[in-house]
Amino acid sequence: MAFGNVVGQQELIERLYREVRENRLPHALLFHGPEGSGKLALAVSLARYLLCRQPGETDGCGVCPSCRMAAKLEHPDLHFSFPIIRSKDAASSVSDVHLTAWRRQVLSNPYFSFRTWLEDMEAENQQAMIYTAESDAIQRKLSLKSSQGGCKVMVIWRPEKMNTECANKLLKLIEEPPSRTYFLLVSQEPEKVLPTILSRTRQIFVHALDADTIGKALVEREQLVPEQAMQMARVAHGSYTAALEAMTAHKDNALFFELFVILMRLSYQRKIKEMKKWSEQVAALGRERQKAFLEYCQHLVRENFMYNFREEELNYMNSMESDFSVKFARFINERNVIKIMNELSEAQRDVEQNVSPKMIFFDLALKMIVLLIQ
Repeated sequence: MAFGNVVGQQELIERLYREVRENRLPHALLFHGPEGSGKLALAVSLARYLLCRQPGETDGCGVCPSCRMAAKLEHPDLHFSFPIIRSKDAASSVSDVHLTAWRRQVLSNPYFSFRTWLEDMEAENQQAMIYTAESDAIQRKLSLKSSQGGCKVMVIWRPEKMNTECANKLLKLIEEPPSRTYFLLVSQEPEKVLPTILSRTRQIFVHALDADTIGKALVEREQLVPEQAMQMARVAHGSYTAALEAMTAHKDNALFFELFVILMRLSYQRKIKEMKKWSEQVAALGRERQKAFLEYCQHLVRENFMYNFREEELNYMNSMESDFSVKFARFINERNVIKIMNELSEAQRDVEQNVSPKMIFFDLALKMIVLLIQ
């Protein structure tokens, strides 16, 4: 993977070039920023540049064996660590078990979400983490001499998913790695990374993309017509991941919209029996889709609140959502919008903590009865 595969972020890319060429790149970097900004694409492209034996001014040579192997993510000195679902044997709960699927996913699209990765692993209701056994695997890999006589690179995706024991065992290695060894951490929630690991890295913020950059990339890479590309770019809120998912998520979005509308109507009409059936329907979706649904609900609540200001440029809804908002928006106002958003956020937290989904969503529906009349 080359830097040419990164959408935008040219200023940051040029800064990384300079630091590598001038031998000023720290041995541990942590890329963080909003989802879809290109953190993983940047880290993997930087890894390829570091491993290339004949790097140019602006990218790897693409010719030397090291560069070609790194481009396929098969370089023996390029290692990956990422959250996985637990194996039956704790000692086998390491990233290498899913390495083939990981390489396939990153090569096909480095702008993927955590939800997409869970679906790729067929996680269903299982949580994904970086388990304790991973620290031993990382130490073993990095203790070996470079097979190509160059540097070694360890890319850790979502270090905030690392359990405490694993993180603690890696502290010394990250602080004092073997010669010419680089750690490239890619975090979505750096505030959840172990503070002692954060202190051993230099943090690089990767900012959200502007709509023009996303739109141009959709035209060039996905062959969308400019009008359609800009429409998707505008509702992506700076995330190329969201723009790509918008192309393939029509079925889920239609379902989420239907569930949202049903919830609001049943809550307004106080139909308790039907609300219980609704909660059971949502509970059957599976944990990741439940979280995605709650994110979608927060999006629609925000858009309906903004709709009341009659400022079209502030709204990011499709035609179906806009039609619904004509009559519904008046129920979302300054007296209840924050409370509704808090309830949705707390429900999302409860889903992540494995609380019974039937209880979560029935409780949410009951609370909406009160909130919608405020």
